[in-house]
Formats: sequence, structure tokens, C-alpha cells
Amino acid sequence: MSEPACPQKKPYVIELEPGTYWWCACGQSKTQPFCDGSHKGSEFSPKEVKITEKKKYGLCGCKRSNNKPMCDGTHKSLG
Repeated sequence: MSEPACPQKKPYVIELEPGTYWWCACGQSKTQPFCDGSHKGSEFSPKEVKITEKKKYGLCGCKRSNNKPMCDGTHKSLG
């Protein structure tokens, strides 16, 4: 599997309402951190995110977190 694009080396900190969201896994979406369909034709697929509580979340911006879609600090180790 190839590496996704890295739109930014920090999390997207966003207050989310309860609901279902689709996190961009390919890194190509113009509506980061959410999917806009840019992955079509690639090996990547968006990740479904079910939010049950309104609060701020840190969604991975580098697309390399081991806890996708949430940021785990992996971006700190990228060159």
C-alpha cells in the first residue's frame, strides 16, 4: 500500500456535533479532514467516524496515526 498525502503535520481540532462523518484517509480531499471523494480510483477509502458527544476532537492531519481517525502524535516523528 502506498502512503497517503500529508495535508498537514498537526491535528485538525474541530468541535463536532453528534452524527456520522467520513474522515479522509488519502490526504487529497479539498475539505480536510473530511472526505470529498478525491480517493476514487485509488486504494484508499474514507473512515467512518461516529460521534456521540458534542466536543472538540483532534482528527489526524498527517494521515499516519495508529489510532485513525484520531491524532496520536505520529506527526511529530515525520521529517
